[in-house]
Amino acid sequence: MKTIIELISNEVMTAFKEAGYDENMGKVTLSNRPDLCEYQCNGAMAGAKVYHKAPIMIANDVVAKLAGSKVLEMAEAVNPGFINLKVSGAYMAQYLEEMRNSEKMGVEEAKDPQTMILDYGGPNVAKPLHVGHLRSAIIGESIKRMGRYLGHKVIGDVHLGDWGLQMGLIITELHKRKPELVYFQEDYEGEYPTEAPFTISELEEIYPAASGKSKEDESYKAEALEATHQLQMGNRGYRALWKHILQVSVTDLKKNYANLKVDFDLWNGESDVQDTIAPMVQKLKEQGLAYEDQGAVVVKEETDTKEVPPCMILKSDGAALYTTTDLATIVERMEKYNPDEIMYVVDKRQEMHFVQVFRCAKKAGMVKDDTKLTFLGFGTMNGKDGKPFKTREGGVMRLENLIRDINEEMYKKIVDNRSIKEEDARATAKIVGLSAIKYGDLSNQASKDYIFDIERFTSFEGNTGPYILYTTVRIKSILNRYKEEGGNLDTLKILAAGSDSEKALMLEASKFNQVITNAYEEKAPHKICSYIYELANAFNRFYHET
Repeated sequence: MKTIIELISNEVMTAFKEAGYDENMGKVTLSNRPDLCEYQCNGAMAGAKVYHKAPIMIANDVVAKLAGSKVLEMAEAVNPGFINLKVSGAYMAQYLEEMRNSEKMGVEEAKDPQTMILDYGGPNVAKPLHVGHLRSAIIGESIKRMGRYLGHKVIGDVHLGDWGLQMGLIITELHKRKPELVYFQEDYEGEYPTEAPFTISELEEIYPAASGKSKEDESYKAEALEATHQLQMGNRGYRALWKHILQVSVTDLKKNYANLKVDFDLWNGESDVQDTIAPMVQKLKEQGLAYEDQGAVVVKEETDTKEVPPCMILKSDGAALYTTTDLATIVERMEKYNPDEIMYVVDKRQEMHFVQVFRCAKKAGMVKDDTKLTFLGFGTMNGKDGKPFKTREGGVMRLENLIRDINEEMYKKIVDNRSIKEEDARATAKIVGLSAIKYGDLSNQASKDYIFDIERFTSFEGNTGPYILYTTVRIKSILNRYKEEGGNLDTLKILAAGSDSEKALMLEASKFNQVITNAYEEKAPHKICSYIYELANAFNRFYHET
């Protein structure tokens, strides 16, 4: 189904052609003066130079050809040559009826569906999710949903950090605390326990304790590095402990992501590509792309500059880096899924890392020439002081604590309003609180930093999630009451607008398919939020006037 702006453009383009002018001058845009008209065409201004005529003369010629239009109820030429347009009420009603009867409210699915691997989330195991993980999770989830709605195959991968030094740190600290565990007995040949020797709470305490010690004690850090090396070389006991760490941590991660209504198709991590690394590095050497530099293995090009440093593949001790595992993951993804695009939803401060990875992958032929490698960098979520969001004590806030604080704030507001029974208030607060968090984040352009203001985001007024839900509930209550009084929604027909506010609401509703398509093309969830807000405002104006 064509968008309303395409149909109006077609009407005006035909008029330009019939008047003897280039039809491409008939492109229509939304009016920047909604007090005067709904749409406008500025093509006559461009036509002045081509046809050596005053723009107003060209505009008058075109308007004359639009006199009998069934699409437009008004077309007028305005000095110095603008064409102001209003859509016919009957045509708008007909368009909305067609939208209503279509499968996806007028949204056309992609004619050439693409396969995309969407890499988002990116938590490290054994660490609790904190507020820094919020943006990647919900921006990535939104893009995944938009893509699927448009008919694309979008595969979400959480891409866990599960193979680095943090594993060695945890194993080392466990060894110090519980040396009697069978995992540390070199001569043990039996089966290892199926139950982990720690809970998620203990695990989340062990890691920061070990990390702190490694920064102060070089010998402790050396032990952790050796433990990491032993794990990666296949030490039986360490591998068994690592599996416990993964199982306990991923179970908790899934619970926390479920609270955000975020889910992943793949729960892969850096560890999944360890067998890919050695042959990949060997191939890079054979291609003449990788070479040794002070013991390390790097990929360097003549175009490397200070701004884009050489891409290191292996450290001098042979250890892999994030660059290594990201490249190996690209190799694996191409072999398994052959995607048209791999997109990473990551903090924008990681951009240089991905510039290096993408360039290396393209140069080495790890992806096809037409495979898109895309970095979607997001900004920082800041507190009212403009600095990264912290706890009152100054630490990084756990995500579950942020959700709890938002839910508590919503609960207070709901109770104060006395709008809901006490027993329903907690459940309602949880739903509205989630909308406050997600909408508060998504309504900001992904690449920009923004201020996370609990008081503002939980307000039932203004551009907030609770305001959107409040409007939704108001609409549903009207429809429910209509049905309770014997009305049948299925037999209703959409009629031409009876007032300006009703026409404005219809115009806003008609933009849905265009907004969804554009938002996905630009990977811009905030554009859908802006649309929802304008739609809610248009509805509430109509409601109050009618």
